[in-house]
Amino acid sequence: MRMESTTYLKNLRVSPKKLRFFLTALKKRKPVVALEYLYYAPEKAGKVLYQALKSALANAKNTLKVDESLLEWKLLTIEEGQKLKRYKPGGRGTAKPFKIRFSHIKVVLKAKSSDQIQKKELSVPKVKNSVAKVEESKEKKAEDKKVEDKRVYDAKEEISVRQAQDPELIEGKVTKSKS
Repeated sequence: MRMESTTYLKNLRVSPKKLRFFLTALKKRKPVVALEYLYYAPEKAGKVLYQALKSALANAKNTLKVDESLLEWKLLTIEEGQKLKRYKPGGRGTAKPFKIRFSHIKVVLKAKSSDQIQKKELSVPKVKNSVAKVEESKEKKAEDKKVEDKRVYDAKEEISVRQAQDPELIEGKVTKSKS
């Protein structure tokens, strides 16, 4: 059984360059988290990608019969669609050409295999070990701070002894005259 779902959206009226801006941010995240990320994007391209990704997730969920949290990216590409050539009026009766660009979005989602899920469950104790290491490092820092506080206290005591011996230090006048 094939464990992937392909969704291909064509002729979206957003330029591919504007859509590609989001690609790196989306590929770093899981599809479900990427959907939440796009929900708050203020750009039109973000809204279009949100709709496309929402459609792809629903499609994968129905075809693969898998929970959304078990899906991951296999392919996410933005391709160029057709270009409409249009003209704006320019100075002195000239025409200024411009292109209205369309784009295609291809989303291929695959379901995690049961081996990958089991590996993640086995890796949980490692996290607990790292938590213990963090706690040990906090204790070590606390001990270092106590030692440092003691050094500061000793230094202050030494300064007060020196000031008692030399009254000029108390007034803040330290002058060395060579006469």
